[in-house]
Amino acid sequence: MDAAVSAVELRKHFPRKQVGQNLLSRWFRRRRTEQGAGVAAAETADAPRGDTDSDVIVAVDGVSFEVKPGEVFGFLGPNGAGKTTTIRMLATLLEPSSGQAFICGHDVTASPTEARQRLGAVLAGDRSLYWKLSGRENLEFFATLYHVPRHEVKKRIDTVLERMQLADRADEMVERYSTGMKQRLSLARALLADPPVLLLDEPTLGLDPQAARNLRELVLELKKEGRAILLTTHYMEEADLLSDRIAIIDHGKIIALDTPEALKSRLAGERVFRLEIAGLNGSADALTARVPGMNVIEQRRDEEARTMHLTFTLAGGEADTARLWQAVAAGGMSVLNYSVKEPTLEDVFISLTGRGLRD
Repeated sequence: MDAAVSAVELRKHFPRKQVGQNLLSRWFRRRRTEQGAGVAAAETADAPRGDTDSDVIVAVDGVSFEVKPGEVFGFLGPNGAGKTTTIRMLATLLEPSSGQAFICGHDVTASPTEARQRLGAVLAGDRSLYWKLSGRENLEFFATLYHVPRHEVKKRIDTVLERMQLADRADEMVERYSTGMKQRLSLARALLADPPVLLLDEPTLGLDPQAARNLRELVLELKKEGRAILLTTHYMEEADLLSDRIAIIDHGKIIALDTPEALKSRLAGERVFRLEIAGLNGSADALTARVPGMNVIEQRRDEEARTMHLTFTLAGGEADTARLWQAVAAGGMSVLNYSVKEPTLEDVFISLTGRGLRD
């Protein structure tokens, strides 16, 4: 089966001055000038800027993957890992620095119009609706932009409004819509042209639990229709529930790509412990030195409570668990809370990236 979405060694670089220098550096230079130091002195100040060794920010660094028709492909990574930049390149909103990307066989750089005609996108933080128009008027406007045949416009709008459960509110101004309704209308807009590919960047962000559940059910329905869906999310359980395969991206590179079950099997045979410990000074090294097979996933110190929160895996059986408790006692530590469970996708994610999804 041919891929509906394909990325081949996709890269995106940004000049460093565009990323961090603009506002802060201008403020810094203006302040120094006002103090009488002059522009020349300001140019040498410690304002953030690029240098000859690193004058670019590498946002996406050689990313390759495919999304097949009828597949939900989860795309996970910490904040700033390159997820949204990748999606914006696929959506033809950013031009790759190098590499190629294809939507249904059409190169997003060489044939952007053909690629856009085959995809619908709901992008995080993208105000893609006109709040002073009604929901129906928004869809009528976008149907024109998407070149929906005139004789099909009304039928398609009625269909997507009904599907998104917005038919009874279609003639209200969008500014009166709840966050969940706006998100559903954005998805309705993305479906107007009946695209085979959907790019969904954090589609449930900010939704209440019921609205998020409804949208997840819609995603599964769209998958059953044979659409290829690329999904980013900050909710690990959502990725586990919806995704057929998941790519984990960190620092612009894909560091793991497999099914959710296969990813979790990386920690197979191990149990995940979460401990809150008092009396552990410094890092977890005092414990790991005494307990073979202990692999720390995350450690976080609560300075106010003077406790350490540890998440780690421990291979083996009861003998290893006994060594753990013996090491705690020998070190003069006290366990305030603990839990033991099977590895989750979040545990795998943290073990690979060293940080949480929202970090």
